[in-house]
Amino acid sequence: MMNCCGLLTLQKEPVPLKSIEVELEVRDHVATVVSTLNYENKEDKPLEAVFVFPLPGDAAVCHFSAQVGQTQIVAEVKEKQKAREEYDDALSSGQQAFLLEESDESPDIFSLRVGSLPPGESASIRLEYVTELAVQADDGLRFCLPAVLNPRYQPQGSEGAGVQVTSAPASLVPYSLCFSARVSSPRPISKVESNCSLEPLQYLNTDQTQATVKLAAGHKFDRDVELLIYYKDAHQPTAVVEAGQASAEPGSLMGDPVVMVSLYPEFPQSVMSSMASSGEFVFLLDRSGSMSNTRISSAKDTLLLLLKSLPMGCYFNIYSFGSSYEHIFSKSVEYSQKTMEEALKKVEEMEADLGGTEILEPLKHIYSQPCIQNQPRQLFVFTDGEVGNTKEVIDLVKKNSGSHRCFSFGIGEGASSALINGMAKEGGGHAQFITGTDRMQPKVMQSLRFALQPAVVDISVTWDLPKEVSVTVLSPPITALFQGQRSLIYAQLTGQVFDDILTMTSIRILCVFLLICRLTVHRLGARTLIRSLEMEEREHRGQQDGGVKEKVVQLSVQSGVSSSFTAFIAVNKDNGEAIQAPLVQRNIPMFQHMVPYLGEFFSKCKITMRNPVQFIFMRKTNKIKKCPTNTSILSMNRGKIKELNLKIRYKVESFVLKTVQNINPPPNSEVWATTLTLIWLHGLRMDAKSEWELLAVKAASWLHARNAPCVSECVEAGNVLLGCSVKKEALGL
Repeated sequence: MMNCCGLLTLQKEPVPLKSIEVELEVRDHVATVVSTLNYENKEDKPLEAVFVFPLPGDAAVCHFSAQVGQTQIVAEVKEKQKAREEYDDALSSGQQAFLLEESDESPDIFSLRVGSLPPGESASIRLEYVTELAVQADDGLRFCLPAVLNPRYQPQGSEGAGVQVTSAPASLVPYSLCFSARVSSPRPISKVESNCSLEPLQYLNTDQTQATVKLAAGHKFDRDVELLIYYKDAHQPTAVVEAGQASAEPGSLMGDPVVMVSLYPEFPQSVMSSMASSGEFVFLLDRSGSMSNTRISSAKDTLLLLLKSLPMGCYFNIYSFGSSYEHIFSKSVEYSQKTMEEALKKVEEMEADLGGTEILEPLKHIYSQPCIQNQPRQLFVFTDGEVGNTKEVIDLVKKNSGSHRCFSFGIGEGASSALINGMAKEGGGHAQFITGTDRMQPKVMQSLRFALQPAVVDISVTWDLPKEVSVTVLSPPITALFQGQRSLIYAQLTGQVFDDILTMTSIRILCVFLLICRLTVHRLGARTLIRSLEMEEREHRGQQDGGVKEKVVQLSVQSGVSSSFTAFIAVNKDNGEAIQAPLVQRNIPMFQHMVPYLGEFFSKCKITMRNPVQFIFMRKTNKIKKCPTNTSILSMNRGKIKELNLKIRYKVESFVLKTVQNINPPPNSEVWATTLTLIWLHGLRMDAKSEWELLAVKAASWLHARNAPCVSECVEAGNVLLGCSVKKEALGL
């Protein structure tokens, strides 16, 4: 009988993973992550431990080693099949071996195999990766340590066996996490926030450019660990040049200096003020079973907000998918009061009842539809990202990138960063993740503003370098530029590189040299080139002789960065005795989200084209009467109002603004209600401007279209009523 002591799985099997320690080092907008996994075999027989876990989809894994007793074994990068064979051969001969490899289906899933761990033996696995930090709607830099891995749905007919995950509820995940972070930047650090409890931020110098923070004790594995880092003057363009590795061959990627250029474009105000009033907006909503409970509610609320904020004159359609897919209209229709109300009704009826997560077929159908002349197509995708054919989906988006822009929303904990980021990157759009208690509205409206920005075409980069210095760009061409969104370019510099000025389009950037040996920029540059080559290999699979794959393997081995064609292999050759029976395999459970994750943030109020925010006016009579939806008190009461309780419902809250007596309302009820709405938003809700800005533009446009003669009177009366002092010009009137 098995001795059920120590760490156990749900099946009462002992688990050899005891704890995980994570050290994060953030330098400006680049992060280096070192994870140490501590294993211990408390059974009376040798074990093989298997741990499948997530990493950021754009991470460059660059180090893997094992400490067994006093012996340290550093892994090498080898072609994947050769690494697997070497691992199997080592185990069969009684040697300890360690294998780390990327999933064939998705670059954000890795598996770690710890082989032949003797009874009573301990081993520490050290894993290091580097990654870029994404810029959020509020200018924060987002780092996410994935702690949640949900099973990925494998569509019928797809290649591969899918990602096999051993999961458990948070309370039964049998290992602990210790997490600490060190942040440094040329700019002062304003604050660090998290969705998890943190110990207080500790500044290390007087100018507050360095700080440390730790995860508070008692962390449960019920969510990803997310850090939001805020710098002052975060939108300054920068360039970092990193010296090459002294031991590497000159002229090679690792031997030459590598530059990383970070751009934050700022367009003229005349361009930014001319938001597009046209476009075809196609929304694709995940209704698979994994989207049940509050995930589908969050996605629907997100979609409702977008629908109510679309510009007049555009076209739109809504698709939803699971094992099959549906669409509200047979083809995209013009945006009007009638079509919007029909769509809103359909969306509110949607549930997570369509089975599996087969996103490929609805995407193919959308791309097969002819584009509407002078209506640029904008695709918005809402999904929890639990698919097993991530690379196929991303390849399809890239193939059709010339005819649309793709904006993606990852809903819930464990959403695939590879899928969400990959679709947006290849589709020339923007990615957002909505988790935990995130404020959804700013993220949603940022993506819509990006979609309404004029498309930037013919993007070119000019390198103004000395004649003796040549440049090889490692990044794919930039296909999308948005106001305030960061774009990164990696390039290899060959020749004599000193204090030069790089000219990037019209931006001149003074290079900052980092003469360090960690090679962070080199590895990120190598990762960028590897991903581009991998996609090229998939596009031409079966048409070539394997030359691209050989390039990937060569670059991966040379740079020490993982790829889909290579793996890290480490063998302890100091021990070895032939194993007479198969090893007992123990699968380490990851947390899988099993509970609702996101409360409702979005109002169910009727936001129409006439009145962007629903006002409720209540007259004091024998009983309180509430006005019908989309009408104001003035349509019911043309004369003087003796006493009025004025309330406004905004999102899920109702605010009593004021009780007034003996007021004489302006004559036009609709103009009065709309103007009052604008004054309330500009005067009392500027903290949430990113959420209502597009609605306010629509309301102001409605007033302009009617050429209302009493607008000035309404603004004056509204300011008195609400106690504000908002000028007519500030309202866009």
